[in-house]
Amino acid sequence: MPREKGPWRIEDSIQRFKSEWLEVCEDKVIRPDGQYGSYATVRIRPGVSVLAVDDDDGVYLTREYRYAIEEESVEVVSGAIEDGELPETSARRELREELGIVAERWTDLGAIHPLTSMLHSPANLFMAQELNFFEPDPQDAGLIQMVKVGLHEAVQMVMDSTIKHAPSCVLILKANHLLHINKGSS
Repeated sequence: MPREKGPWRIEDSIQRFKSEWLEVCEDKVIRPDGQYGSYATVRIRPGVSVLAVDDDDGVYLTREYRYAIEEESVEVVSGAIEDGELPETSARRELREELGIVAERWTDLGAIHPLTSMLHSPANLFMAQELNFFEPDPQDAGLIQMVKVGLHEAVQMVMDSTIKHAPSCVLILKANHLLHINKGSS
């Protein structure tokens, strides 16, 4: 049955692939200009990204090989939200699992959509502070390495494209901005 999606009219929708983590659909559409066509979308489980910041503005990142881009990537801690889990609960779990960090103070820095034209994959951004360190418990033991750098260096890594993971880039820049505003007002 045809339905409207903004200025688009969907005549038919076909699920091309589905797994626990993602779904690929192809819609047969009438575009806003009246022409017939198709539009493919990918839905990925909503996720979280966490930047852990210590009292000296040191930040804790991860380095791991990413299969899709065929290279190592330096990123903030990130992961999928489990069914029924709140974003902050997921953020706390991911930080503890990947880097062994438990934080006392959490700041919600909003959400982003990394690629809005064809991907539905919201990422909830959090800054974690007042850190305590334990042994990490990653699901992929040995694949994730901790990288500690200063916040200023992390910003530079975003600016020179050493860090390319979109949620990491946005989160590092937002946290840097927020921390500088707070320091300027104290």
